[in-house]
Amino acid sequence: MTTRVHIGLPVPPRNHPALLRGRGRFVDDLPFPGARHVAVLRSPVAHGRVTAFDATAARADPRCLLVLGPADVAELTDPIPLAWLLPDQRLDHVELAVDVVRYAGQPIGLVVATDRAAAEDVAELVDVRVEPLPAVASTAAALAPGAPRLHAEAEGNVVGRTHFGTPRDRLDEAFAEAHLVVEREFGIQRVSHSPLEPRGLVAEWEPGPGLLTVHASTQSPHAVRQELAAVLRLRADRVRVVARDVGGSFGGKVALHADEALVCLAAVVLGGQVKWVEDRVENLTAAYQGRGQRTRARLAVAADGRFLALHADVVGDLGAFAVQAGSGPLQVTALTIEGPYRFPAAGGTVTAVCTNLVPVGAYRGYGMQESTFIRERLVDEAARELGVDPVALRLRNMVEPGDMPYTTCTGLVYDSGDYSAALRSAARRVAPPSSAGPVRRGSAVTATVEMSGFAPSALIRQFDIAWAGWEGVRLVVNHDGTVTVHAGVTAVGQGIETSLAQIAADGLGVPLRWVDVRLGDTATAPHSDLASQASRALVLAGGALLRAAARLRARVLGLAARALDVPEADVVLDVPADVEPGSPEAVFRGASGVISWRELAHRAWRGWHRPEGVERIRLEENVDFDPPAITFAHGAHGAAVAVDVDTGVVTVEDYWTVHDNGVLVNPLVAEGQVVGGVAQGIGLALFEEVRHDPDTAEPLSTTFREYPLPAARDVPRVDVRHLCTPSPANPGGFKGLGEGGAIPPAATIACAVAAAVPEIAEVLTATPMTPERVWAALREAGIEGSPQWTER
Repeated sequence: MTTRVHIGLPVPPRNHPALLRGRGRFVDDLPFPGARHVAVLRSPVAHGRVTAFDATAARADPRCLLVLGPADVAELTDPIPLAWLLPDQRLDHVELAVDVVRYAGQPIGLVVATDRAAAEDVAELVDVRVEPLPAVASTAAALAPGAPRLHAEAEGNVVGRTHFGTPRDRLDEAFAEAHLVVEREFGIQRVSHSPLEPRGLVAEWEPGPGLLTVHASTQSPHAVRQELAAVLRLRADRVRVVARDVGGSFGGKVALHADEALVCLAAVVLGGQVKWVEDRVENLTAAYQGRGQRTRARLAVAADGRFLALHADVVGDLGAFAVQAGSGPLQVTALTIEGPYRFPAAGGTVTAVCTNLVPVGAYRGYGMQESTFIRERLVDEAARELGVDPVALRLRNMVEPGDMPYTTCTGLVYDSGDYSAALRSAARRVAPPSSAGPVRRGSAVTATVEMSGFAPSALIRQFDIAWAGWEGVRLVVNHDGTVTVHAGVTAVGQGIETSLAQIAADGLGVPLRWVDVRLGDTATAPHSDLASQASRALVLAGGALLRAAARLRARVLGLAARALDVPEADVVLDVPADVEPGSPEAVFRGASGVISWRELAHRAWRGWHRPEGVERIRLEENVDFDPPAITFAHGAHGAAVAVDVDTGVVTVEDYWTVHDNGVLVNPLVAEGQVVGGVAQGIGLALFEEVRHDPDTAEPLSTTFREYPLPAARDVPRVDVRHLCTPSPANPGGFKGLGEGGAIPPAATIACAVAAAVPEIAEVLTATPMTPERVWAALREAGIEGSPQWTER
């Protein structure tokens, strides 16, 4: 057992100096001067039949190196298989070779040329003809009688349905007995991931060994490797995927996209290096998107304020077809609908629908942001109708520490936490606002539970998801005494390299700077299907690393005892904080003398001092950690807003958070994750929305002019506080925190707006709350004196 020296310290992320000085190694920075460049040929319409693909003029251009069309793709590839399906879902793959396009921007083929400008020029020479077909731009249109059928496998454009929790008939009985039923229809808009670095990759095919190496901006290298091997009909050991610096992801880079697969196919066909980095228009219009749900939900409350039942009927827009995590957010919305409250009856019904929009996938906090918005708005509306304090109503119904482990109606098992303490802490710090003139002010506090550390494998199997939930690490003490950590999780800006180094250093009892962390290369990293998504990187890789460090430390102490000829219990590792691994001051002490850390490491690699009959020689430990359960973080957020009734502009003036993420390894990283998540949540609440033409389904949000992101002036100071209830589900007591900051803001801000202007509270059920929409609600409520707004 070692004393925790580094865990809990606010250590600055070790890669920040290089990034701040412009020395990052993003895909576009990688030194591949001989790489040829790709332009992707995309559908100009949202729904249509490809009637011609003539590349004669393009191939005649001397700059053209390759053109691939649907026929070529069909001959050389297989579809991308899907891992996460709804019950009875028949759409189980993504086609690469398309003769019918189902969203504007869908890849049809590609051009490879000597440079990027040449590729774009040559692409214009390809004669692609698409015969338009009727398009549907919303789930309502897709479900309407007589709607165009987008897939033969999806009758009525419904891909699949499922229900979680209390059966519908029992829910109806509970609602019939209620003193109050609050029912609303909620809308969560589609959003773009908008990462700082768009998607991109450099693919290199070596014909001799038959090896495909892909340098990609991805958060799941092993998943991409598996999918590429299946698509390109290659052995898994002939595909290597490397992720270096990744400039943001938020779920948009968890799976292989069709255009990325086509770029890798081009490398194989040409037999060399091929490069593609999407531009911002492609990212906004053709990369997978997030959110996109309409939900009819109702809350039943007894006369004494007890919650009796909750039901959410979720209709989700999958877009043109299902992708890897397409229906996942819908299912998570239903599963997490209860949040931190006790319900005798609760459930969620999911209907996944196809439209002619870009496919949706994972997005930070997926499903949980939606369920929190639905639930917390219903609770606030119930408090308003009952005439009671909304915080008191929440506390009346909260799961308490003595209830843990607590099983929800939908089958989730909360591991630990004091939900009431978080809510009370946030409520105490929210300052009561004051209103003056045309500006109304209000504040609100909401609560949430974050499902994190997505695992174990047995649970994933129960949902019939074709992924592994376990996580592996390899911990090595090298010949020179330095320490290397290899893990399957990836760095996507969340500081995981630094946090893992802190865990390894404490586990071994050595200085932090001795530890180097290597991530993102399938040739050296332990296998990881899910890698860094679903707030799981630290929970699982950290848990595995703690076990590996404990085992390796025990081995090292045993070797030292044999080298010093003393009982192992008498060996003390004495390492001053400021020395290097080769320093003679870093020693193992025993009654008979000392041996330096470096010398012991060197001898161990020679095979000296190991006990008789022990075959293991290397100072290396490989640990696979498959936890017994999911971890559940939780928290409460508070917001103070100002609503200008003359313009409808909502300004977030103050923001408070209280999070319980178990044991914090690095509070500085934790604060950055929370504040970044809040900023993203403010964008969802007030600004961001992917828009499409309602008749043609073609994209209208093609630049940041039409897709506004929150600016620095839109994000107030965020007060971040932490509680700590260790999780019993992993050795370190860790809980995930990557998504927690992004989950409650939309609900919290909407409740604060309702508190500021209760006259419009009933209609605050959709995001984003733009000035146009807020002003329209104010006018409808009879609050006049406003200029005219035109809906964009």
